[in-house]
Amino acid sequence: MAGGDGSLAPVAEVALERDGAFVCIPFGTRNHFARDLGLDREDPIGALRAFDTGSERRIDVGRADGRLFLNNVSLGVYARLVHRREAQRRRREAFARIRAWAILLTHRQPLGITIDGDEVETRLVLVANNAYGLDLPSLGERERLDEGKLHLYSLGADPPERSGERFVVDAAAGRLEAAIDGEPDVLETPVEFWVEPGALRVLVPQR
Repeated sequence: MAGGDGSLAPVAEVALERDGAFVCIPFGTRNHFARDLGLDREDPIGALRAFDTGSERRIDVGRADGRLFLNNVSLGVYARLVHRREAQRRRREAFARIRAWAILLTHRQPLGITIDGDEVETRLVLVANNAYGLDLPSLGERERLDEGKLHLYSLGADPPERSGERFVVDAAAGRLEAAIDGEPDVLETPVEFWVEPGALRVLVPQR
């Protein structure tokens, strides 16, 4: 798949269903998955070598009520930002960015959710396929894609991070705005998240 983070999961789903090997060609805006896979995000042509002399890895995939994700699912204020950005994409870009950040900074209302039955006061939940680095200089990067665990981060909650193979997130509203690998969606609650360890075959260029 030649594209960005939001384009990868549907193709990875087909590769998984047919037990085919998946190749990621970084051709999007941020290419977070390609970075965490160890690819040079500035060299999409070099990534094509995976088809010829690539070595195979097995990596985990996450599921949100069955929908596959490779990076993460965000709920709350960041997901709201993504939804507003998508709605305003055809407007002037500068205005859309300013309005999106204004929403992010001023939206103070907690989500009113439970995580595995525990009430949590938070404005942002992120369920990640494997652990994200929380310290500089590796902030927002993943060292591994084969840990076999999900990591749930909840801003301002106690504890702020949980890890496990499965989580259930519920909300009184019955639905939550979400960003799945950066793409806007709406999830009906309760939402069950789980990990499928080593499910996806991936070819990467030999170094």
